[in-house]
Amino acid sequence: MELTDEEASFLTRRQLLALSENGDLPDDIEYEVDLDLKFANNRLKRAYIALQAWKKAFYSDPFNTAANWVGPDVCSYKGVFCAPALDDPSVLVVAGIDLNHADIAGYLPPELGLLTDVALFHVNSNRFCGVIPKSLSKLTLMYEFDVSNNRFVGPFPTVALSWPSLKFLDIRYNDFEGKLPPEIFDKDLDAIFLNNNRFESTIPETIGKSTASVVTFAHNKFSGCIPKTIGQMKNLNEIVFIGNNLSGCLPNEIGSLNNVTVFDASSNGFVGSLPSTLSGLANVEQMDFSYNKFTGFVTDNICKLPKLSNFTFSYNFFNGEAQSCVPGSSQEKQFDDTSNCLQNRPNQKSAKECLPVVSRPVDCSKDKCAGGLEGSENL
Repeated sequence: MELTDEEASFLTRRQLLALSENGDLPDDIEYEVDLDLKFANNRLKRAYIALQAWKKAFYSDPFNTAANWVGPDVCSYKGVFCAPALDDPSVLVVAGIDLNHADIAGYLPPELGLLTDVALFHVNSNRFCGVIPKSLSKLTLMYEFDVSNNRFVGPFPTVALSWPSLKFLDIRYNDFEGKLPPEIFDKDLDAIFLNNNRFESTIPETIGKSTASVVTFAHNKFSGCIPKTIGQMKNLNEIVFIGNNLSGCLPNEIGSLNNVTVFDASSNGFVGSLPSTLSGLANVEQMDFSYNKFTGFVTDNICKLPKLSNFTFSYNFFNGEAQSCVPGSSQEKQFDDTSNCLQNRPNQKSAKECLPVVSRPVDCSKDKCAGGLEGSENL
């Protein structure tokens, strides 16, 4: 069930009323509990307070996911997982939350900061609204944080930067906005999913320090160049830039990404010719450069890459392609050259559309994004 915008703003207001001035936990929070209940240990008591506060913050729970969130046995609550504490195996604690696909509408109350043993927090595909509360910075064991496909708002949730053990961050399909903090790429993360939000900034130069194997920037409003430091991302397997406002030439350093299997830069404003260094992508299987303003010749040494199975370079202004790049020229490889400026190929742009762009190609050796003259002092 879709939340209306009115309901979403109502829930956001309710959350703001529940948050203290700085969004953190009040000091006396633990004493507000029914003392008739008996708990196996104090950490389960804290978890009970947190989960009851969260249940109260549910506005709609269509599958009755929290129906059994009653009484002191929090380990039996649906979607709540207990395990021995890392610092004391004799103590049972709430170690994980999994409410994926529960379609719950509500918000995250500050009391969730009491769940200090939680390492996995999965609430994807719900209708949670409001911000990620600052009190979650107390969840210092956080390893996987997935709040994708909700209605969260506000800037990038900087609590994620405070978790020392975080490996997996998935905040896609929300309404986060503003700048991306450069520190996100200093963290020892394996996967960073940022797609389908409202982020507006350049991509930080710190991306080169990232240990991630998968990074998705897709469908935001990122602008500017792909940083030249991208070539230093030694673990990178998949990177997706589709549907942003990125521009300039592609940096030659992309050719250093010899572990990449998926590279998607489609639906942006990239210009110039494809860097010859792309021939270094020995493991690439899928490449998509469609819907940009690329010009020049698509070469053999790209189309004959050993692992390449799908290469889309349609909807650009290429005016030449090697025979090995022609769709149908290989049984193992799929190529798409539609809507370019290629002579003797079907479904191309008109001469009128092609002439202004093809006759004035961008010289990438002078383009700051490609590390040309303007950037050469830094190389």
